[in-house]
Amino acid sequence: MGSTTLAYIAGFLDGDGSIFFQIIKRKDYLRKFQIRCSIAFYQKTRYAEILQWLKDYSGAGYIRHRKTGISDYTVVEPHEVGRILSLLLPYVRLKKKHAILGLQILQKLESAKSKEDFLKICKLVDKFGKINYSKKRTMTYKVVKDYFKNKSLPP
Repeated sequence: MGSTTLAYIAGFLDGDGSIFFQIIKRKDYLRKFQIRCSIAFYQKTRYAEILQWLKDYSGAGYIRHRKTGISDYTVVEPHEVGRILSLLLPYVRLKKKHAILGLQILQKLESAKSKEDFLKICKLVDKFGKINYSKKRTMTYKVVKDYFKNKSLPP
C-alpha cells in the first residue's frame, strides 16, 4: 500500500471513522466474556462507493446500508483490525492514541493465558473507553472481576 493512499485512509478514519474496543458478555466463551474490536468508516449511502473501495482495498470487513441513509464499512476480525491499525498508525492524527492503545490490547490478547491476563486487558479496554468518550459502557473491568470472583471458572 502506498503512503499517499494510507495517509488518505488515515484521514478518513480521523474524520469519519471510529475505533472500538469493548468487553462483551458471551455465554459460549470459556471465561464468559470477549474483547470485541472494530474499525468503522461512515458515509452517506449515496456516496457508499468510497466504502466499497476501502473494503476492496483492505480485503476485509463488510458494508451495511442503514435505513437512516448512512452506510458503514466495518472490520471486526482482530487480526485484520491489527493489520489496518499498524498500517495507518504513522498517518493518523486525531486517533493516534486510540490506534496505539488498540494495538497494545490486540498484542496482549494474543498472549493472554489466564484470568489475570484477561483482567489486565479489561483494564486497558476501560482506558480505551475513556479516550473514546464512552458514556454508556456497562461491561467494565469491575464487572468482569466481580464475575470471576463469584464464579468457578478455569484459571
